[in-house]
Amino acid sequence: MERSPRFRAMTFSTLGGALLVAPLLTAPHAQAAPAAPSSSPSPGVRQQATDAAAKKRVLGYWTRERMRAATPMERLFTPKRTSGEKEAVRRGLEQVLPPTVVQSIPNPGGEWTGGGAVTRTAGRVFFTYQGRSASCSGDAVSSANKSTVITAGHCVKLDGAWHTNWVFVPGYKDGDRPHGTWTAARTLATPQWTASEDLSYDVGAAVVNALDGRRLVDAVGGQGIAFNQPRGQNMYSFGYPAAAPYDGSKLIYCSGRVINDPLLSSGIGLGCDMTGGSSGGPWFLRFDEAAGTGVQNSVNSFKYNFLPTHMFGPYFGADAQNVYNEAQSS
Repeated sequence: MERSPRFRAMTFSTLGGALLVAPLLTAPHAQAAPAAPSSSPSPGVRQQATDAAAKKRVLGYWTRERMRAATPMERLFTPKRTSGEKEAVRRGLEQVLPPTVVQSIPNPGGEWTGGGAVTRTAGRVFFTYQGRSASCSGDAVSSANKSTVITAGHCVKLDGAWHTNWVFVPGYKDGDRPHGTWTAARTLATPQWTASEDLSYDVGAAVVNALDGRRLVDAVGGQGIAFNQPRGQNMYSFGYPAAAPYDGSKLIYCSGRVINDPLLSSGIGLGCDMTGGSSGGPWFLRFDEAAGTGVQNSVNSFKYNFLPTHMFGPYFGADAQNVYNEAQSS
């Protein structure tokens, strides 16, 4: 597949057959973003389980054992660089990051034990990728249809093909599904991701079917979401990393001030040691630790293999907003 010009100089390496690179409840500040007209290309859309037979088949596929064995989607950038070029990259990083951060591997995150709405809105995403059971992360957001999950683009489509058997399990913990398993009726991604898998636009969404007569946000709540926000703010990141040293059983978080990606994307970065499987997990502005509520403004997307101290995510601009608007209106 042809990559966008910005990424043609890179190759992608797969580790273990995987890709990492990843309430509203009633909170007054967690408002859904209003729809805005845009002349940008329409998001890509894939129909999923849209009838009773398909939903039953997908739910039957995802046994407890299959979820535990799902491979985290993990892929690291492996730029084709000489040792001299790598050193130049490192020097470039040191211009935007303190050398101690570039040269060390901190442990800025850990299991989220604070409770609150995020333990219900964040969850694991499971799907079939090239015949294999795989996992990512996602988040339920406030939306007009009360059925929208935001995740990474590569958690709905990768290598030119849309994933199948797509489900969202909010509040997943140690193999338990306290709020049920929600099948996707359709999945979506930005036009840039759909066309060329450009990681600057690694944003996806799913519209999930009702479960036992209830819509997702009515059952678990939905976080706020915002677009075109100022860069460089403090943010919290959540996800279900499943690659070592994690096993996908717990909700993990990181927090800190974000930076701009100094290299190969137009995204943002956060000090974080999460691994594969966390892809698609939410990044929040104005996160309230006591309530577990915030305003989603990015997702876990990728790491540079020579900078394991930072996770990067796409900037939520007009194209991310179009994906959200298309999802919430369907």
